[in-house]
Amino acid sequence: MRCPGQDSRYWKPEAVYNVPCAKCGSLLEFFKDEPTRRCKKCGHKMVNPKMDFGCAAYCKYAEQCLGDLPPELIAQKKDLLKDRVAIEMKHFFKQDFKRIGHATKVARHAEQIAKEEKGDAAIVLSAAYLHDIGIKEAESRYQSTEPKYQEELGPPIARDILTKLGATPGLIDEVCDIIGHHHHPRPEETTNFKIVYDADMIVNLEEGMGNGSRDPEKLKALIEKSFLTETGRQLARKTLLAAEGKEKSA
Repeated sequence: MRCPGQDSRYWKPEAVYNVPCAKCGSLLEFFKDEPTRRCKKCGHKMVNPKMDFGCAAYCKYAEQCLGDLPPELIAQKKDLLKDRVAIEMKHFFKQDFKRIGHATKVARHAEQIAKEEKGDAAIVLSAAYLHDIGIKEAESRYQSTEPKYQEELGPPIARDILTKLGATPGLIDEVCDIIGHHHHPRPEETTNFKIVYDADMIVNLEEGMGNGSRDPEKLKALIEKSFLTETGRQLARKTLLAAEGKEKSA
């Protein structure tokens, strides 16, 4: 069965339209299901600006449906994927707002660090949203939330989620590898792992500070010693030391 959105029997007159070429201004006639068209005048290959590619972020048949995806669309697909991963994480944890909040904060910090450290946003944010996804199974199977159990049980769950969303095998493998040792850095680590590790550490320290004040000097020393990226270290200083100062002045 063909997707109704791509079946011309369901199209209306506005399904065919003219778009100026981004390079030379000549009009290109697009059908709504065409991802790209090459300008006959200048040869520029242009992405269809009116096409809705939302389903391409999670449909594993996207390439068969839409044809070969241009680089611009692949980038958009990866952006849409991380949004879908966030939704799946929230569905997985249901009413567990504490863990949803934790994962969301880790993803927010990871996105900031990734911009400066040149990480792959789709990998970093997928791993950030799913890094603790094994915790429920750890509680059920071992009556424990110990990191080693999360790292053991998280990757298969993450793999199921990402496979369902149509993520590429390479992305799935790297995200699962990060989740599988996200508390235990190896001697040599990828930039993507370092970003997720630092973001998670900031949130863990931030949440721990809510249980009591931490000595500022010890906190400074911990930040200098434990973070894996300079951007993560800077963000930790800004986030944690500022919070510590506010607590003391309150």
